[in-house]
Amino acid sequence: MVIKEILEIYNLIDRPKIDKDLLSDLFKKYGVDLEWNFVSEKKLSKPPIGGGDTYFLKIIISGRKRKFNKGKQPTLGIIGQLGGVGARPNQLGFVSDGDGALAVLATALKLSKMRYYGDTLEGDVIVTTHLSPNSTIAPHEPVPFMGSPVSIETMNKYNVDKRMDAILVVDTTRGNRIIKNNYFAITPTVKEGWILKTPEYLLNLMEWVTHEDPSVVPILMQDITPYGNGISHINSIMQPATATSVPVIGVAITSKKVVPGIASFVSNLTQLDMVCRFLIVVAEQFTKGKLKFYDESEFIRLKKIYGSMRHLLKK
Repeated sequence: MVIKEILEIYNLIDRPKIDKDLLSDLFKKYGVDLEWNFVSEKKLSKPPIGGGDTYFLKIIISGRKRKFNKGKQPTLGIIGQLGGVGARPNQLGFVSDGDGALAVLATALKLSKMRYYGDTLEGDVIVTTHLSPNSTIAPHEPVPFMGSPVSIETMNKYNVDKRMDAILVVDTTRGNRIIKNNYFAITPTVKEGWILKTPEYLLNLMEWVTHEDPSVVPILMQDITPYGNGISHINSIMQPATATSVPVIGVAITSKKVVPGIASFVSNLTQLDMVCRFLIVVAEQFTKGKLKFYDESEFIRLKKIYGSMRHLLKK
């Protein structure tokens, strides 16, 4: 279980101000360094809705046979996608939207501990997210969204690492009426503008972790286009797919009822534990080379018959 790690991270990021040193020291105990970047867009002529600055962080959990040390095993990227972990001063406390960051950081901490005690994955795992405790609120139907503290382009720049061979994007997806459960759902694979088949093995892993029927998010073409094009999106869960050619799968933290991203004190410990355990088992299988995010031969055939869809990655 990952409950202890979730609580450890939660207690450090449910604050009006992020303490970089406390988070860094927690990971250093297990031999892992955090890479921090403070990004401000307050001086832009049209700054983003969420306040204009945030901390980005990157965590690399090294594998035994990592590509960057004469090994051959693939690297998994895990991105926490969100507007902010808090909406202060409009809303006090940790908000629903922050669960993406909480889940990926808790997963990184658990993987760090596993490696420290000898359970080392085959390949690397790169975890990225940002932490903004003071984001603002953006109008949206059926419920308001958290405002983004920086542009989606900036988020992709810091969250999408070129060393990632495949990406899981974790994003709270409770503010809708189309995907309804109290654990999580995954999206189909998205690669270079194509929405591809959901991998059967991932559905198996979902069943094992949740003990429930697997759920798939019914994403649409507009969901995989870049933000800022005047077209509606379910949320930002698929935005990293607009900035990379590697396969991307969203992990949506869902709910049976519509819950706004700005709601505080709604995080579910049992649900987050399921999400983290899913991320870990996917990381283990993918970095072993046992799990593929898409059928390569079928993707080649699709492009041969119908052409490229990469134009969807452009505004």
